[in-house]
Amino acid sequence: MEIKAEIVKKLRDATGAGMMDAKQALAESGGDFEKAADILKARGATIAAKKTERATTNGVIAAYVHAGSKIGTLVEVLVETDFVARNERFITFARELAIHVAGMNPKYVSPEEVPAEELAEQENKEAYLAEVVLMKQPFVKDQGRTVEDVLHEQIGHFKENIKISRFVRMELGGS
Repeated sequence: MEIKAEIVKKLRDATGAGMMDAKQALAESGGDFEKAADILKARGATIAAKKTERATTNGVIAAYVHAGSKIGTLVEVLVETDFVARNERFITFARELAIHVAGMNPKYVSPEEVPAEELAEQENKEAYLAEVVLMKQPFVKDQGRTVEDVLHEQIGHFKENIKISRFVRMELGGS
């Protein structure tokens, strides 16, 4: 089956996958765009799972100050090598996370950080986690994917472990 360059580009734009990965996923799915996107998402999650134990000793701290200078954020994103830490795509991802934190105001990076007693008080635990946990929130630039999905996509692209280590959000007059 011939895979047209336009659909490969569309899939790359939608998923952030490399050209050969996108073409291979389209070939595996028989040209079905949605199935190919699912294949790439599953591959990213698989790669991410294999990389979680690898040390992340490099990275960047991305900053964002919202228009009007009333909200500011810092986000620390770690990665295995300084080569990736200096990559423009990685830096852009970190900046987008800083913007996300400014807009979505998460309290925690991961579900494991939420105190058990706080979670126990919630009727709908899943909805609460999606509200207060950065990794479970819909990504501000693509509401169809969570921050965790986008992180796995980056891990799949760079073939390195990436961790969102911590963040801080400050709002003028806030506590």
